[in-house]
Amino acid sequence: MLVAVTLSLYIARAFSFAVGAMLAALTFVVGLFDFIELLRRSASKPDATLAVVAEIGSLRLPWIAMTILPFAVLLGGIMAFWRLTRSSELIVARAAGVSAWQFLAAPVLVAMLMGAFATGAVSPLSAALRARAEVLENAYLKTGGGPLALNGGSLWLRQSDRQLDPNGVAILHAAGVVLRAGVLTAQEVSVFRLDHADHLLERIEAAGARLDTDAWLLDAARRVTPNHLPDAAQAIRLPTTMTLDRVQESFAAPDTFSVWALPGFIALLERSGFSAIRHRLQFQSLLALPLLAGTMALLAAGFSMRPARRGGVAQMIGSGVAAGFALFVVTKVAEEFGQSGALPALLAAWAPVGAGLLLSVSLLLHLEDG
Repeated sequence: MLVAVTLSLYIARAFSFAVGAMLAALTFVVGLFDFIELLRRSASKPDATLAVVAEIGSLRLPWIAMTILPFAVLLGGIMAFWRLTRSSELIVARAAGVSAWQFLAAPVLVAMLMGAFATGAVSPLSAALRARAEVLENAYLKTGGGPLALNGGSLWLRQSDRQLDPNGVAILHAAGVVLRAGVLTAQEVSVFRLDHADHLLERIEAAGARLDTDAWLLDAARRVTPNHLPDAAQAIRLPTTMTLDRVQESFAAPDTFSVWALPGFIALLERSGFSAIRHRLQFQSLLALPLLAGTMALLAAGFSMRPARRGGVAQMIGSGVAAGFALFVVTKVAEEFGQSGALPALLAAWAPVGAGLLLSVSLLLHLEDG
C-alpha cells in the first residue's frame, strides 16, 4: 500500500510539472498570436499605441490560460506518461502488481484540483482583467458604438412596476439607444404597464427618454389606456431599478463575469427581461471544468501508456491528440446548440465532458483489464 502511495505521489509530481510547463508554453504561444492580431487591428488606429496593445494582450492572458487548460492537461499528461512508460517505470509498477487505477488516482486528482482552482480562484481574476481589456478594446480598437450598437441600438427591458403594486410589471422598448459621456438616451420609447395577471393597464408612447439615477425620464410622452383617448403629451418619470452599469453589463461577454458573480447576474438578467442563455452556459462550463480536466488526464494516460516494444507509440500519441481536439470540436458544437436554445445549458456543458469521460474510462479498461 505504501509503495502505491509513494508511486502515485511521484507520478503526480511528474504530471504536475509537465502540465505546468505545457500550460506556460501554450499560453505564451497563443498570447503571442493574440498580440500579433491586436497589432494588426491597431495598424489603422492612431490612438492605439504599442503600450495600449501590450496592455490589452497582457490583460487577456489569464483568460487564455483558462481556455487552454484542458489541452495543457492532455498534452502535458501525454508527455509525462510517455516519458514514464519509455523509462519502464510504469511497466515495472504494473508488473509489481500496482494497478493503473491506483497510480492514476493522484494525477487525476491533481488535474481536477487544477480545474477547481481555475474555476474558483482564477476565474474572478480572469473576469476582471478580461472586462478591463474589453473596455480598452472598445475605446481604442473598435469603431462602433459598443455593445448597444451591435444590438442595433435597441433595448428591451422588463422590470417590476412599483407604481402599480409589487406584482405589477412594466415592459420597455427603446429604439435609437445611444450612450455618450456616461448618459444613456433613447428615441421612440414604448412602455407597456401590466398588472399581476399580465393584463394591459396602459401604454406610454414617448418621443425620447433618458436614464436617470433611479428613473426613466420620458419626454413628450402620451398615456394610452383601454377605452380612453390618449392624454396630452407631457414629461413622465418612470421609476426603475436598472442602472447604466447594469445595461452595459447585460451586453457584456459572459467571460467578463466570475463563477461567483454569474448566479446573481443571471437572476438579474431574467428579472429584467434579458436573455441569460449565454451566461447560464458559461456558468455550467466553469462548473464542469474540474471534471473536464480530470477527463483529459485519463485520456492522456489511455493514449500514452502503451509499451514502446509493441510499436505504434507515435500513432497512439497522435490518436490521443486527435481525440482531444475532437472533444474540443464536440464541446464547441454543443455550445452553439446551447446558445441557440436547442439544448439546455446544463446538457450542452456537461454532455461533451461525460462523453469524453466514458471514452477515456473505456480505453483504460481495455488496456488494463481487457
